[in-house]
Amino acid sequence: MIDKLEVRGFKSIERIQFEPGRVNVLIGSNGSGKSNLLEAIGVLSAAVHGRVDDEALSRRGVRLGVPALFKCSFPDVKGPLDIHFGAWRKSASYEVSLFNPIKEPSPVWRYHTENLQQGGQRIVGRSHRKKDKHNPEAGLAALKLVEMTDKDDALHLLNELREFAIFTPNTPTLRGNIADGQQRQPVGLSGGQLANAVMDIHRRRILKKGQTDEVVTFRNRVLQDALYLMDWAKSFGTAAAATMPLSPAVASSEKVIRFTDRFMKSGRQTLSGYEASEGALYVLFHMVLAAHPKSPPVCAVDNADHGLNPRVTRQLFSKICDWYLDSPYSRQIFLTTHNPLSLDGLPLQNDKVRLFTVSRTDSGRTVINRIELSEKLKKLAEQGWTLSRLWVMGHLGGVANV
Repeated sequence: MIDKLEVRGFKSIERIQFEPGRVNVLIGSNGSGKSNLLEAIGVLSAAVHGRVDDEALSRRGVRLGVPALFKCSFPDVKGPLDIHFGAWRKSASYEVSLFNPIKEPSPVWRYHTENLQQGGQRIVGRSHRKKDKHNPEAGLAALKLVEMTDKDDALHLLNELREFAIFTPNTPTLRGNIADGQQRQPVGLSGGQLANAVMDIHRRRILKKGQTDEVVTFRNRVLQDALYLMDWAKSFGTAAAATMPLSPAVASSEKVIRFTDRFMKSGRQTLSGYEASEGALYVLFHMVLAAHPKSPPVCAVDNADHGLNPRVTRQLFSKICDWYLDSPYSRQIFLTTHNPLSLDGLPLQNDKVRLFTVSRTDSGRTVINRIELSEKLKKLAEQGWTLSRLWVMGHLGGVANV
């Protein structure tokens, strides 16, 4: 799990440093910089992998752009034109500065500086000022992966970062009506592989070679939790599109989500993901990220409350916290939200669950602040003030100044 992150000179972020937990919820108004923060981690992930270009950024869910849009451009900033990222995990740290000229940009970003340390000892160090020039378009830390063992914190830090992805599910892709632009395991960045991923989880409900009782028990529990969040559904699974009651005019993938409606009569109670509530599809999407063995160890979901009823959002965020805190896998997630009730599902008394407000200063700079369960908040909670109410009333920050 990543213990600390730092970003300097990226988009609306002049300088930010914060310490995430296992489950991290970012709230803030539109345009406050929540997505910029996630994309900064995406660029760092590409740098760890050894190359920063459009292909590497797109694979991680980062919106593509030119250097002039990536670099911090406040009129009073006179610092370096490179962008700096850093991540820390236990005794290991990785920091990198990237550069690309604004006037004549290159397809590949250049490494200005790179520093990988473990236990206070430098493993990788480079600077564009040194005489021993390395290929500026290739990362050195990626080459060191083959020399490390499972005992090295640096290995775990690099592996967690390099697999990072920003998931942005949308309804047409979840329904299987349009193709997913990035088929990242296990579900695709936009949810295009949802049916196959749900099928995988159902297949893994029975103890098999290489699995443990803990993993199977956890997976079955997550499946039951997901069904609980869909009060109209009796069951869910997958089926071949040809066997489902779908109009021939509806574009679909080979496999589709299948729901059984508990209120309809037998023989006419089967629905595909095309007819079913979009909220149910988003619930299944989050379920897959939490329970599938091929999910990234560190990932993000932008607009995690999209398509959900407020009360369902509250329950889903509560379940997400349970899933990640009790998971047999070592995973960390970042979620952005605009739904106030999502906050009421967060057990902030657990330090592994962290809530951050993201806002912009009077000069437009993005800032991030952690909301902790202070004595003042506890007293307000006893008086009936929920986190959602406190946020909407402007007492937590991260609200639009309109």
